[in-house]
Amino acid sequence: MNSKFGRYVGLAFAVVVIDQLTKTWAVNALDDGRIIDVIWTMRFALGFNSGMAFSQGEGIGPIIGVIALIAVVALLISLRRTGSTTASIGVALVCGGAAGNVVDRLFRGDGWLHGAVVDFIDLQWWPVFNIADAAITVGAVLLLVSTFFAEFRDSRTGTDPDIHSEMTTES
Repeated sequence: MNSKFGRYVGLAFAVVVIDQLTKTWAVNALDDGRIIDVIWTMRFALGFNSGMAFSQGEGIGPIIGVIALIAVVALLISLRRTGSTTASIGVALVCGGAAGNVVDRLFRGDGWLHGAVVDFIDLQWWPVFNIADAAITVGAVLLLVSTFFAEFRDSRTGTDPDIHSEMTTES
């Protein structure tokens, strides 16, 4: 494993660890219905989501979990081929966030993949979320930004990105 790949896997692992530590704190500190006001509209309030984003797909948690596991594996494989640092960080954040939520589905329920994702960051004007969700969102934005700038750079230099990527992988 090269050191660059290892750094990005380490970042993904760090997201999982931070996510799980904060979720454990939330379950212990907020389990009695306690709400902690933080700043402005942000507060900590415990919630559980057995579906997917924005509480859609309730009841299909095991299917979502399997898809997320496949996505994590695919993302880890793609880290070896990701070109830019920005894209690699984005992939690592998405991978770590997805893995953090899969851990909840695996270990915070009545059976394999029947757990619910712990959510606790409540802005009161956005669905309640967690560190893993934030990492996924930031990672997706970084991937979009890196794609935009790669296409912008290629259009300014007159380089066809598909030809350029084939040339760099062959050499």
